[in-house]
Amino acid sequence: MHHLKTPIGINRKFILISTIFLGLVIGCNHTNQRPRTGNSGAATNPVASNDSAVVKQAINTPARVYAKPEVPVLCYHRIADDRKSDYEVSPATFTSHIKILADSGYHSISPTQLYDYLVHNKALPEKPVMITFDDSRVEHSVVAAPVMEKYGFRGVFFIMTITYNKKNYMTTDQIAQLAKAGHTIGLHSWDHTMVTKYKETADWQKQVAEPKKKLEKIVGKEVEYWAYPNGLYDHKGAEELSKYFKLSFTLTTKRDSIQPLQTVRRMIVPEWTPQGLLKSMRQTFGKKKI
Repeated sequence: MHHLKTPIGINRKFILISTIFLGLVIGCNHTNQRPRTGNSGAATNPVASNDSAVVKQAINTPARVYAKPEVPVLCYHRIADDRKSDYEVSPATFTSHIKILADSGYHSISPTQLYDYLVHNKALPEKPVMITFDDSRVEHSVVAAPVMEKYGFRGVFFIMTITYNKKNYMTTDQIAQLAKAGHTIGLHSWDHTMVTKYKETADWQKQVAEPKKKLEKIVGKEVEYWAYPNGLYDHKGAEELSKYFKLSFTLTTKRDSIQPLQTVRRMIVPEWTPQGLLKSMRQTFGKKKI
């Protein structure tokens, strides 16, 4: 039986036409890649995947971020038996707080999860809560972290970098170990000077830029989150911090509607009963479904 053969010239023409057509299709797919805002108030940002296909990811506007239901964010400072202020809880109280959160069905989330929820509308686990710690105290490593890990929780530790390896404060090795165990390490300034007092470029270098780089070397990853010293901020400071961090956390009741990512609210946790903690969380952050 004889097989029909297609002339070589036709094959070449077919290949040439196919190549031109494919080039036009690829060219069209790579146009109009600027982020754009639709009627929903969410912009879209192209992200290239491994197969070079263009995937568009929603990016919420500040107004959309500001309008989203807040996630409860707790803030602990001292954890010690010799309590001297409302910024301190006993180890027994801290343990009871973590236990009731676990028993009540709460799931600890990281700042990265919170950022993705606020900016990209990604889902959070049921009953999310963030557990944070300020000031680099040694008990955060030797008391708080083991208790949280026992219940499957992870926390966020904001480091005041002037305290490295000093008495009653965490060592650089302890900070690095927290990061390795799955906790998040954030920055709490160099020496706890409030952001509202940063006036010169040198202030930002001393309190933010340089400590951030040093902390990143300790934990071996980028430091993307900040807690305001004394929990206080102003709009100018929030705007400047947006150049350094994905999220910044306050201890005030008011947020900045223009910089909502840089003014995420937290509540200080004093020596409350476990039920008192749950009640305060509901009162502070509301019951609006996330």
